[in-house]
Amino acid sequence: MATREKNVWILILFILCGIVVGGLLGELAGHVDFLWWLSYGETFGISEPITLDLQVISITFGLMFKINIASIIGMILAIFIYRKV
Repeated sequence: MATREKNVWILILFILCGIVVGGLLGELAGHVDFLWWLSYGETFGISEPITLDLQVISITFGLMFKINIASIIGMILAIFIYRKV
């Protein structure tokens, strides 16, 4: 009997989709009175973009993460679905 190897890139794709969809649903749920807790979260990253000016080209770097309860639930569901597939 042959065994299937699970690809780690598929897991990463599942997790990223779970985080994005969960974050979107969490932001939408924040406007509903009894689902406000899904939008509770934290934002972290570089608050002001860093600019590198080389006179010929100017490059701006910035990165922000906004994690809420719904995105964490989405990540857990994505891992659960990946394990079942």
